[in-house]
Amino acid sequence: MSHFYFHNQRIYYTEFGAGAPLLLLHGNTASSNLFAEIAQRYRKDFQVVLIDFLGHGKSDRLDEFPADLWFHQAEQVIAFLREKQYPKANIIGSSGGALVAVNIGLEAPELVNKVIADSFEGEKPIIALTENITEDREASKLDAETRMFYSSMHGSDWEQVVDNDTRAMIRHQKEIGGFFHKDLGSFQPDILLTGSLEDEFASALAPDYFEKVYGELLAKIGHGKMHLFDTGGHPALLTNQDGFYQLSLEFLTGKC
Repeated sequence: MSHFYFHNQRIYYTEFGAGAPLLLLHGNTASSNLFAEIAQRYRKDFQVVLIDFLGHGKSDRLDEFPADLWFHQAEQVIAFLREKQYPKANIIGSSGGALVAVNIGLEAPELVNKVIADSFEGEKPIIALTENITEDREASKLDAETRMFYSSMHGSDWEQVVDNDTRAMIRHQKEIGGFFHKDLGSFQPDILLTGSLEDEFASALAPDYFEKVYGELLAKIGHGKMHLFDTGGHPALLTNQDGFYQLSLEFLTGKC
């Protein structure tokens, strides 16, 4: 296993394939295991890099996640990219990983080529979801399929990871409230926003949630595209894997 150090703590990563670097960034309560299948498809065209954020997967555990979780995770990736000295990297972030990807593009655009941000909330947390997060997470821990997912992501101490994430999300809404530190108008890399119209989180709020929120984001950024899949759940990257892979390949290679 490969690791790099961030603030004296070990972060797990693995890399394989050949070509321009492509980082796949996981979301909340997940790890790089989330990309086990689709990552193998990208290895034909890219040097694929998978990372477990601190406190997740095979990385060192944290007693507590920082409230500004997605910015802190972006700092981890920025440190990693600078240490590895890759040429400009492509980044695909899904769900919470999409927030990390946008933060990286805002904070260190010189390190980034193109960004795909998949199935995320927008600029701020969805209050209706955060208000119920404790109850929803407790219910999820009783569901056999979800427990299996958590275990496959983190191992036997998965419950600590899930609880840390829940508390961080609540603190973020109360103490911070916004996902990004810089104005979106300063975002420089090419960007593609993706999602599914049947995403169980977004569609519960409004049938056109992604269309509206992504449209507002792109207007502030001043460039970029969006693609919404008609079917599939959360995240689109996994529930529309064939279509997402083809779309992402065209975008990242400049054929979109």
